[in-house]
Amino acid sequence: MEAESGAAAIRHRTVEANGISIHVAEAGPEDGPAVLFLHGFPELWYSWRHQMAHLAARGYRCVAPDLRGYGGTDAPPDVAAYSAFHVVGDAVALLNALGLPKVFVVGHDWGAIIAWYLCLFRPDRVTALVNTSVAFMRSVFIRTGPAAVKTTDHFNRAYGPTYYICRFQEPGVAEKEFAPAYARHIMTRILCNRFSERQADGEAQPDAEPLPHWLTDADIDYFTATFEKTGFTGAINYYRNMDRNWELAAPWADAKVTVPTKFIVGDGDLTYNYAGIQDYIHKGGFKYDVPLLEEVVVIPGAGHFIQQEKAQEVSEHIYSFIAKF
Repeated sequence: MEAESGAAAIRHRTVEANGISIHVAEAGPEDGPAVLFLHGFPELWYSWRHQMAHLAARGYRCVAPDLRGYGGTDAPPDVAAYSAFHVVGDAVALLNALGLPKVFVVGHDWGAIIAWYLCLFRPDRVTALVNTSVAFMRSVFIRTGPAAVKTTDHFNRAYGPTYYICRFQEPGVAEKEFAPAYARHIMTRILCNRFSERQADGEAQPDAEPLPHWLTDADIDYFTATFEKTGFTGAINYYRNMDRNWELAAPWADAKVTVPTKFIVGDGDLTYNYAGIQDYIHKGGFKYDVPLLEEVVVIPGAGHFIQQEKAQEVSEHIYSFIAKF
């Protein structure tokens, strides 16, 4: 099926992989070097529409699945089915089904977290990584020793029980806040401001404010129509696996990310304003954990949804990096 998203002709298909049906959007020549895009919360393949157009026009095969629990991809009912092992397994099985032995990977938000795990677990499948928004936070992602603090305890201590990651833990509670009937309000609120440094407390903002220049009514319509159908439980279940992921990843407690990497973040992103994170990113800690980290890009004035907010700039950064390989 063909559809237009920006300048790119998007091909949609369903692929059976890792025991589920995965909806995949593709653009660009099928014989071009492949780029796997991994979206975040609460997004879809659609979040990469600008980057797919940019790279497809330059000869790359762009592959952007809806992650499990999202959009046209199956949403298993078991909360435990959303662990990092399951989602990385989806990515590897998808590459196998598409006949792609090795790819470039681009991640954002939860997609960035999954990309970090993918590069730890299966670096042989990744040519190079461009991650956005979420840096590699070893102690948050991996149980590193007897004194390690569980992921949800870390966020509870840092930000309190009303912080969204903490609120999401109990099944049913977050679902009341994220009812499908409110999808338009939810998506407008989140995409416009929720994950900026200034708007991370979950307080509702009025929908009457005009959309930012980088977001259109058609964009909101696309996200709304999808989440009205699927609801948000699958997406929220990723957060309910943070402690499980932390435990499961313990065998990689001292492992490093050993693929060439570029990291991009907005200076207004909540994730760039965690306590101590800027020192970690810029003063050697990040480079120690990711030895092949080649570049860190901090985009002034950008918030969390950076690949949409600063679409052209992010697209150019991705291309300039992967074109070297």
